[in-house]
Amino acid sequence: MSKVSYLTAEGLKKLKEELQDMERVQRPAISAQIAEARDKGDLSENAEYDAAKEAQGLLELKISKVKNIVANSRVVDAADMDTSQVRILSKVTIRNLKNGMEMIYTLVSESEADLRASKISIESPMGTGLLGKKPGETTEIETPGGSMEFEIIHIGH
Repeated sequence: MSKVSYLTAEGLKKLKEELQDMERVQRPAISAQIAEARDKGDLSENAEYDAAKEAQGLLELKISKVKNIVANSRVVDAADMDTSQVRILSKVTIRNLKNGMEMIYTLVSESEADLRASKISIESPMGTGLLGKKPGETTEIETPGGSMEFEIIHIGH
C-alpha cells in the first residue's frame, strides 16, 4: 500500500506542474538524445547513447515517484488544523533550551520541505520530534550535531 502524502493545495499544484514538465518537455528531449546517439553508429561503444539511456531511466523513475505522490495525496488546509498540538502544517515556535534561541518552523510533507523557507519535513528528525507535542512541553531531538532539547512555545497556522 502506498503512503498518503499530506500536501497544501500549492504543493500539489507544484508537483503536478513538475510532472507535466517531465512528461511533456524532459521525456521528449531525452528521446531525441537517444535517437541522435543511435544514429552515430555502433551502440556497444557509444557513451552518448549509454548516458542518454541512463538519464531516461532516472527520469522515468522520478516520473513514477511523483505520479505516486500525486495519486496518494490529500490536500490539507492550515486554517482547518487544530493548534492544541503539533501536526502537519503547524507553525511551531520552539526554544533551544541550551542557548535560548527561538526558531519558527512550519511542518510540511517531505516533498514541500524547504529549510530556507523554514519548512521542515514531518519525516525529518526535527519534525518527528515535534509531532504531537503541546505548548509548554519539551522534547529531546537527535540532530547531526548531537542531542538537543527544545521547548514548544507556540503552535499556530
